This record gives sequence, structure tokens and C-alpha cells, in this order.
Amino acid sequence: MSFDKQLLDIVCCPATHMPLRLMPEAMLERLNARIASGELKYRDDSPVTEPMEQALMTEDERFAYPIRDDIPLLLEEFGIVIAQGEGP
Repeated sequence: MSFDKQLLDIVCCPATHMPLRLMPEAMLERLNARIASGELKYRDDSPVTEPMEQALMTEDERFAYPIRDDIPLLLEEFGIVIAQGEGP
């Protein structure tokens, strides 16, 4: 899978409007481990249960958005809180 990196010039976080960047592989592995342990939640406080193959994250690394079939899910309800206890 490959995400069109040119899209990064025009997309932003739907909640904070902060620029997004592709999540590095090592960080994605750690995120998937946190998903497997039941630690991560979506912005609506529901648990994240599905691992991610790719993700976009805000520049401040507070929120992540999954990429499924090369399509970023940039709706606020798909936002995953990486830094627990924080919100915009």
C-alpha cells in the first residue's frame, strides 16, 4: 500500500485543522500494540479495535487517523487519541 504523499499538502485534521503527516512505521507498530492491549480510544471514547496498516497523525502527535485501502478516514469520529486525556 502506498498513500499519495501529495495529499498531505492539502489535508488537515478535521478537529484541530492542524497539518497531518504520515505516521512512521516504528510509531505505527507501537500504536498497534496499544490497540491490541485495548488502551486506545477514538475521540468519542469508544475503543479502537482494528489495527492499522497506515495512519496519518497531527504534527503535535496528539491524534491519528487510519488509512484504509489508501484512503485516509478524515472524519472526526475516526480520530484516535494518541496522547490520552487531551482534546482540542
